[in-house]
Amino acid sequence: METKRVLATDTAIEWIQKLKKANGQLMFHQSGGCCDGSSPMCFQLGEFKIGGSDVLMGEIEGCPFYMGGDQFEYWKHTQLIIDITKGRGSSFSIEIPYGVRFLTRSRVFTDEEVAELEKG
Repeated sequence: METKRVLATDTAIEWIQKLKKANGQLMFHQSGGCCDGSSPMCFQLGEFKIGGSDVLMGEIEGCPFYMGGDQFEYWKHTQLIIDITKGRGSSFSIEIPYGVRFLTRSRVFTDEEVAELEKG
């Protein structure tokens, strides 16, 4: 079994598919910023400039998911589970006009999963 750093719920996947159909290829970024900056934000692919310290966590529904390097240090022991909920966030994320927002749920990796991730 391959351990993934980031997954998405079925509901989030449905929204990603809908957003891709309307906007083309997408990408996600989660930083350690204030307010909604610490929530996963969705952009058209290439609309957000990835920095040298950003970490590619994986892909969800074919969309790259990046996290700020400092934030990754806090989250590296957890699996991110991207979900979506009703309510408007205050970010520039592409789903906001639809009255929904992405959010991150998480769970701590098991010792076996940590070992697998460290093997790379």
